[in-house]
Amino acid sequence: MTLLHDRTDAELRASGCVKWASAAADVLPAWVAEMDFAVAEPITSALHTAIDSGRMGYGPADEKTGVAEALADFALGRWGWRVDPSRVVLAGDVVDGIARVLDRLAEDAAVVVPTPAYPPFLSLVGFTGRQIVPAPLDPEAETAEHDLAAIDEALRAGARTVILCNPHNPWGRSFGRAELEALRDVVEAHGALVVVDEIHAPLTLPGATHVPYAAVASPGAPVVTVTSATKGWNIPGLKCAQIVCSSADQAERVRSHPMHPGQSALGTVAAHAAYTEGGPWLDELIGTLDDNRRLFAELVRERLPRARMRPLEATYLAWLDARAYGLESPGETALQVGRVWVDHRPWGPGGEGHVRVNLATSPQRVEEIVNRLAKAWEG
Repeated sequence: MTLLHDRTDAELRASGCVKWASAAADVLPAWVAEMDFAVAEPITSALHTAIDSGRMGYGPADEKTGVAEALADFALGRWGWRVDPSRVVLAGDVVDGIARVLDRLAEDAAVVVPTPAYPPFLSLVGFTGRQIVPAPLDPEAETAEHDLAAIDEALRAGARTVILCNPHNPWGRSFGRAELEALRDVVEAHGALVVVDEIHAPLTLPGATHVPYAAVASPGAPVVTVTSATKGWNIPGLKCAQIVCSSADQAERVRSHPMHPGQSALGTVAAHAAYTEGGPWLDELIGTLDDNRRLFAELVRERLPRARMRPLEATYLAWLDARAYGLESPGETALQVGRVWVDHRPWGPGGEGHVRVNLATSPQRVEEIVNRLAKAWEG
């Protein structure tokens, strides 16, 4: 039985979700991280039950939701990562969670962010009153690798926190154990805090393995992992991120933030259902995304010969290098000429001339995305 169901264009536009609702009628949206697939039945069923029972007030305390235990079981089964539920603090979303961690746990010093980076990372550091120090990934490299020398230099100059994205958004990299251990050795030599966004971990694709950074960190090292079920199960509007702390003291300090709790009651219901019952749907999704990444790569080779597709190891967001076309803004040209909306927000140093393309859709739309990009870039 097929668990994954593609929604029609009409259904997607009628849903009011930002990906399709923000696009003009003749524009094919392939930008923000929303999938075109219907939400997994166990999640919708749990939500209907919660709504029918009137569960739309303030949510219960973290420990009453069962989300921490559900995450711990999922993380152990999928990645062999042991999470202590008592050290899990719920938040609204990953950006909210990272902001809380910076506010409560980070020293009042500069923050190192490998770039290109998820655009909110580039602004939230400043919102917490700290300076951002970019550590660009080499855009000429075949695959994303952290610039350990740049990170070391920034820490020697006084930075005290590193924000890591694993798997990486927008590169789509799933960093291997040896890579993470090398980063660990640099960071721990300075005693710096590592804040890890692992929201895309459930979307690790065949051929790659997700290694949680916290699993390679030394015992007692200051590490906080922020994650959520929202990307893996297409429920970004249901607020319930999880902040996984490395000590009871960290958890208590994060929990004392004035914005806690920030999760919604329905978000906790959805997250619990995703982690406990969403595995079969997720497995089918990963198979579909595997097919789509191979189709997209083949079509790019055929129809966009000057573009360079980065190897996609995790997420459903392809990172496409369009610099060879010499366009001032490849994304804007794609929208205006090809009527396809790919993500071309500012990604920071190393992201110039690249676009991010959402492949969580039907193979027919994947082909149409490339056709429209070819119309815009190839003429």
